[in-house]
Amino acid sequence: MLGVGALIFDAGQVLLVERGHEPLMGWWSLPGGVVETGERLRDAIMREVMEETNLAVEPLEVVEIFERLMHDAEKRTEYHYVLIDYLCRVTGGDLRAGSDSSKVAWFGREELTTLKLTEGTLPVIEKAFGIHESKQS
Repeated sequence: MLGVGALIFDAGQVLLVERGHEPLMGWWSLPGGVVETGERLRDAIMREVMEETNLAVEPLEVVEIFERLMHDAEKRTEYHYVLIDYLCRVTGGDLRAGSDSSKVAWFGREELTTLKLTEGTLPVIEKAFGIHESKQS
């Protein structure tokens, strides 16, 4: 399954969503989700962010392409995702949890290690912090 994720920064913090449904219910991750058949990647990231956070965004650049295999109790592959994570800029909207998220919140770098984050999320956020900070200078 092809998915997209958004790395959105404001005042030195990154926006995360707490997943409201399986898979990964209760885990914090980047706003995003599965690309629908026939949907362009740019449109998918804008739609997913709006659905989960009520924010309009503009995708700026690809930060990471990540593969995630999730297994069931018998160690069989249950989900196989290829995720494309984009650095995005907010262009409108009012932040609030949407249909697939139970919470949305901004977190500073120092708080990230205290969260129940989905696999691979922390390294991608760290990489994006570096890209974001270099664009701010």
